[in-house]
Amino acid sequence: MAVTLAKVRAMCLALPEVTEELTWEVEATWRIRGKIFVMGSEGSPTISVKTSREEQEELLATDPRTYTAAAYVGRFGWTSIRLAGVQADELRELIIEAWRRTAPKKLVKAYDAGG
Repeated sequence: MAVTLAKVRAMCLALPEVTEELTWEVEATWRIRGKIFVMGSEGSPTISVKTSREEQEELLATDPRTYTAAAYVGRFGWTSIRLAGVQADELRELIIEAWRRTAPKKLVKAYDAGG
């Protein structure tokens, strides 16, 4: 069964200090202290996740049907993920890594310590 935007929302909002903002009138963005790390819109078959350039290259090489460079921001490492092609556990890991990449170091350290 494909991952839904509702499941993406739940994964994002389960992380510390994450907020959701509607941007460009149609795009849900999940942010940590104002910085976007995941975005997607209702009815779209894909979401975009902030990945490193190396992680993006690896994902594209592993499964080009599921992972592509995101439009406009792909050159910065953002990866577009086809929800029908990704497993929930894999997506959760990618979302957590995107959050870790974006969150302040002290917050990541507290998260890692279980606080």
